[in-house]
Amino acid sequence: MNRLKCLFGKKKSDILSVYFTAGYPSPDIFEDTIAALVSRGIDMIEIGVPFSDPMADGPTIQESSAKALEAGMTLELLLSKVANVRDKAGDTPFVLMGYLNPMLCYGIEKLFKRCKEVGIDALIIPDLPFAEYESVYKKLCREYEIPMIMLITPATSDERIRLIDHNCDGFIYMVSAAATTGTRERFESQQIEYFKRVNAMGLEHERLIGFGISNPETLNQAMSYSSGAIIGSLFIKCLKASPDNPTEAVDNLLKTLGR
Repeated sequence: MNRLKCLFGKKKSDILSVYFTAGYPSPDIFEDTIAALVSRGIDMIEIGVPFSDPMADGPTIQESSAKALEAGMTLELLLSKVANVRDKAGDTPFVLMGYLNPMLCYGIEKLFKRCKEVGIDALIIPDLPFAEYESVYKKLCREYEIPMIMLITPATSDERIRLIDHNCDGFIYMVSAAATTGTRERFESQQIEYFKRVNAMGLEHERLIGFGISNPETLNQAMSYSSGAIIGSLFIKCLKASPDNPTEAVDNLLKTLGR
């Protein structure tokens, strides 16, 4: 069974997923970063493919992508490093997050085959049109048992959310606001109303909330209205502060979140 399904089968709430950009702060600590996250009990790891124009990301992740590319990180190198560390990570799901252009350059079916080989459990492609997912990617997702995780925002209609819920596997990524990634001190009332609206829809798939989670208050709110939270920019900042010690970076992340 897919490790993602196993996770949601045994843990219905309080799931913590952490994102980092592959190759940041250097390609040499990729395996150590994975090991540190696993050793500290992080439930899911989202591995970012560095890209020169990450349109959904704020300045923190943009900077990490630029530095990773400068250091020579590529999609093929990333997948090779995943293969090296997969067995050491046990049942922890790996989600590959990247933009469409590098994946098209790599070759879409080649990507699915390679992801299956190395142990990627799901894909997130923020700029993949839903119609294209239905016409091309859905078949590959089910053939290789690698679900495509779709994003929704406060502007996404109920009809669209139900369409995603019906046609996609894995989980639904609830973007907390119609903005780029980054840390925020609190969620505003309209964001809480959005969480409540989606929570009341009785969707088939689990939801995780991401974008803007930076402290115990925002983490607990995300956990209250979904199955868990996704942390990105905050962990990149922790890695920047401890570039040679990913274990220290993870510990500082958890301390900041009150975990």
